Amino acid sequence: MQFEVWAPQADRMTLHCAGSTRALEPDPQRPGWWTGEAEAQDGTRYGFAVDDGPVLPDPRSYRQPDGPDGLSAVVDQERYAWRAEWAGRGLPGAVLYELHVGTYTREGTLDAAAERLGHLVELGVTHVELMPLCPFPGRHGWGYEGVSLWAVHEPYGGPEALKRFVDRAHELGLGVVLDVVHNHLGPSGNYLPAFGPYFTDTHHTPWGSAVNLDAPGSDEVRAFLLGSALSWLRDYRIDGLRLDAVHALYDTRACHFLEELSAAVDGLSEEVGRPLFLVAESDLGDPRLITPRKENGLGLHAQWNDDFHHALHTALTGETQGYYADFGRAPLAAVAKTLTAGYFHDGTYSSFRGRRHGRPLDRTRVAGHRLLGYSQTHDQIGNRALGDRLAASLSPGLLACAAALTLTGPFTPMLFMGEEWAAGTPWQFFTDHTDPELAEAVRRGRRREFGSHGWAEEDIPDPQDPATRDRSCLDWSEPEKGVHARVLAWYRELIALRHAQADLTDPDLADVKVAFDENARWLAFRRGDVRVVVNLGEERAAIPLGARQSRVLAAWEPVELPGEDGLLGLPGESCVVLLQG
Repeated sequence: MQFEVWAPQADRMTLHCAGSTRALEPDPQRPGWWTGEAEAQDGTRYGFAVDDGPVLPDPRSYRQPDGPDGLSAVVDQERYAWRAEWAGRGLPGAVLYELHVGTYTREGTLDAAAERLGHLVELGVTHVELMPLCPFPGRHGWGYEGVSLWAVHEPYGGPEALKRFVDRAHELGLGVVLDVVHNHLGPSGNYLPAFGPYFTDTHHTPWGSAVNLDAPGSDEVRAFLLGSALSWLRDYRIDGLRLDAVHALYDTRACHFLEELSAAVDGLSEEVGRPLFLVAESDLGDPRLITPRKENGLGLHAQWNDDFHHALHTALTGETQGYYADFGRAPLAAVAKTLTAGYFHDGTYSSFRGRRHGRPLDRTRVAGHRLLGYSQTHDQIGNRALGDRLAASLSPGLLACAAALTLTGPFTPMLFMGEEWAAGTPWQFFTDHTDPELAEAVRRGRRREFGSHGWAEEDIPDPQDPATRDRSCLDWSEPEKGVHARVLAWYRELIALRHAQADLTDPDLADVKVAFDENARWLAFRRGDVRVVVNLGEERAAIPLGARQSRVLAAWEPVELPGEDGLLGLPGESCVVLLQG
């Protein structure tokens, strides 16, 4: 078997494979690369020693059986016999479901999660979005401190388990999206700097030195990230990638890394004959991310729309701290603006940032499905002090309103696991760092962060306490009980309606019409012949819609169609979807 590794600053490179060693030779065709052959098969352990240093895992390791600090293992990607005949499933018309493997079930494995995919089919979602799967220290964590960017976290089941999960999802008609992190690697178990200039001090990020996308040696670093991304899509038959915090990918080159990545993914899509897509998380408010490359954009297929989330969250909860301050002056107006313009910050002043932010999105050229809309995500729940969901503080009626705005709105909807039944479990920040000093630093940092906002340190869950992860696991006894069952039925009804009514997947943002009353706290929007009305106030509202509403498509509380006066009487904290005839 051929082994190879990029280590441009090394004088010697030694392969340690199955208990034996051999010197690798420089590749005359590729400067900085070392190659050599050794007997190996699927599962064979191996590693590399740079000069006289310790044996380290392969930067391009497909498997780390003993975690990030152990030896790598050979993976035969052709070994798995795929069952599902899968033509792919693109983003238009999709409903996504964000899922964390380690807490979706108490077992916390890919195989256990696969056994619960039937729930998602009944719910009506089209794609499962898995939070990051790359190896990280310990057993439990969010996954955003992963290393070994080509491998699958072993406690989740490793690479074979991911293939079984994807295969089962495809058999059920579900696409699979994977969250990948290119902007940093975890602080523990990251051995890339020993091999080459994977990081640079030219730029700095919240996590330290930036990934090297534009300094000397960056050609190979970019190829490393591209290869990892394409491997998930090709070897594991993933349908799309969610790119974490692309605003932290610092790149001054004429061809931005994201443009290069989108071109490579589009090329692979043509090669394999199925749709593949990229969804960015971005804080830039920049439509160039989702503008086609031929129009001088970066060519990504979609992005998370935090502006919609922030506006909706503020309207529902009244919270105005931090970045919610920008949306708190007139929250329903903010919701209305995002529903029609996509972005809230489109060159407007942001008090949170102390400057103007964003630029307008051209609604005539950008389809609505290129923005993902959501009322809850792992970030927006887990980064709260107690990891409390909306269900912890809102009435079932307001939860129903949030679902209506998300699932009938112009964006590609995304749910966070358990949201669909108003889960009573929190989703908290948890870690399992094996380095005692790092574990203590994370614990102190978390408590110091929220202590500065008035929280008592003892009230902040200890990320390292196993009970913090355990509290965050979904309770699968809830969905058929009481109010949980009612909320779940409402989500199912709205998703089925979205699939049945073509107007609800119309990509034309410019065709969305919105009316609202900030004081009375109601908002209505029209998409074709469908009218969606929410009353966030506590009192019954008389909402002027006109007398042309022909029937009720879905209602949280019983309502009557408007009479000759054209007024809809909508109970407080309730919502309705109407068909206009």
